[in-house]
Amino acid sequence: MVMTRGLHLSLILLCCSAGCSHSGNDSSANSEPDNRPNILLLVADDLGYADLGIYGSDIETPNIDALAAQGMLFTQFHTAPSCAPTRAMLLSGNNNHVAGMARQGQIGLLDFAIRGYESSLSDRIVPFPRLLQDAGYHTYTVGKWHLGLELETSPHSAGFDRAFNLLDGAGTHFDAVGFFAGGSTYRQDADLVEYPVGRYSTDLYTDRLIEFIDANKDDGIPFFAFVAYTSPHWPLQVPDEYLDLYAGNYDDGYDALRERRFESLQEAGIIPLSSQLPPRNDAITPWEDLTSDEHRRESRKMELYAAMVDNLDDHVGRLLDYLKSNHLYDNTLIVFMSDNGAAGEDFYNRGDYSEYVQANFDNAYEKMGTAESFVSYDEEWAEAGSAPFQRHKGYTREGGIVAPMIIAGPGVVARGVIDSTYLTVMDLAPTFLEIAGAKYPDDGSVRPMLGESITKFLEGHADIVHADDYVTTLYHAGRAYLRQGTWKISNLERPFDEADFELFDLSTDPGEAVNLADDEPEKLAELIELWREERKSLGIILPQDL
Repeated sequence: MVMTRGLHLSLILLCCSAGCSHSGNDSSANSEPDNRPNILLLVADDLGYADLGIYGSDIETPNIDALAAQGMLFTQFHTAPSCAPTRAMLLSGNNNHVAGMARQGQIGLLDFAIRGYESSLSDRIVPFPRLLQDAGYHTYTVGKWHLGLELETSPHSAGFDRAFNLLDGAGTHFDAVGFFAGGSTYRQDADLVEYPVGRYSTDLYTDRLIEFIDANKDDGIPFFAFVAYTSPHWPLQVPDEYLDLYAGNYDDGYDALRERRFESLQEAGIIPLSSQLPPRNDAITPWEDLTSDEHRRESRKMELYAAMVDNLDDHVGRLLDYLKSNHLYDNTLIVFMSDNGAAGEDFYNRGDYSEYVQANFDNAYEKMGTAESFVSYDEEWAEAGSAPFQRHKGYTREGGIVAPMIIAGPGVVARGVIDSTYLTVMDLAPTFLEIAGAKYPDDGSVRPMLGESITKFLEGHADIVHADDYVTTLYHAGRAYLRQGTWKISNLERPFDEADFELFDLSTDPGEAVNLADDEPEKLAELIELWREERKSLGIILPQDL
């Protein structure tokens, strides 16, 4: 049963001090057993804020919901607005520019060798899996990488003992056809490999991770496992038995779902009852203005998306069952999160890849959801998935950067707690390092992490993670934001211009419906000046700088 909003978790982490860390994975070096916890990090791809049952969704996610019932659910966990910048910040504990991911793929500055735009993890950070590896952890990863195609930018080089990964930003779920000429690229450990055609991605990634863990499960050495699922990222493809699980559930359309999700979030205690639904995005065609055939196709999109989330939950349950049956679950700290807000892209109908996608896939109604199709649920459904915020993935509005996150595991005292403490994805790296007794370099060879460990907060020894003067700054693909305390400035549309910064007080307006720039000119000027200072400190380079 979910407890009331505003409570926080007292979590006793079973970890040793920095002095317990050791180099390599030889448990025989110590006579004492290694009681440090395993760490399991599960990342869903493009999962919306309102898409889990425990967050008020109609989609059935009993296994993920059970994690929340055993631990802590966060309502103010902030990521980057897109996949690759989030992953760079996650693995580095630092800003996306510092970590080398100022652009995602072909988004950003093209064909320039510029610091910050490496499109892979930079030499200004150390990926925390490498430090966990040095501290004596087994390190495993499966799923999406999106941080470099070459061996020197691969998971293997970032500190993972075993790895099976899609290197690209997205891929088809039954094969390697992908969304561009040449198809998707996969790597196992140091080698490029073929995708086993016919295997469903979520099933395959779960199997591979279980294989990795199983090979060393009895050696007494703790593990860190990073499961970067590609579900429910487009294309919306599911195994046959899932195709009709949600048939008819969304026939009333995306406008009705957006309102329904907002109300269910309130009922679940995720957002206050006093919250207001932000104004509807007028760029989206009202449901009532669509034809009956458009209604049929549009509702089918959401049915398939829901089926993908349902399937994802089933495989999360399968992984957790493995841990339980092998007596690993009780000593495994588990973090479940999404990498950004709900996705509003549609590569079949628009963008640089539409010609390839249309030539290789068939989106006829009867094929939607199968391996032959390439369906996205687009902006209209993404706005419903981002309720109660404004916009979706790609935007620096809250709808693009607030994601679900759940933490459960060894020593959790409070159960089913909902907490609204402000956290960022950069906080996870220092948290994992502290739990493992590992140290981040402080000799000046790399930039210090910007995230802060949440272990004291989880242990009940601190009431907050970030002080009110803590600043979060981000620029990506023409959109930027800066947040200090509950004050935030951000621009809505590209290209970026400081003059387009709008000002919001998130304590009273989390939906960013009221621009206070005219009412609070001194606060706006203060935050813009802070933006300039942060931009210089972080080395943020804008296209107009060149």
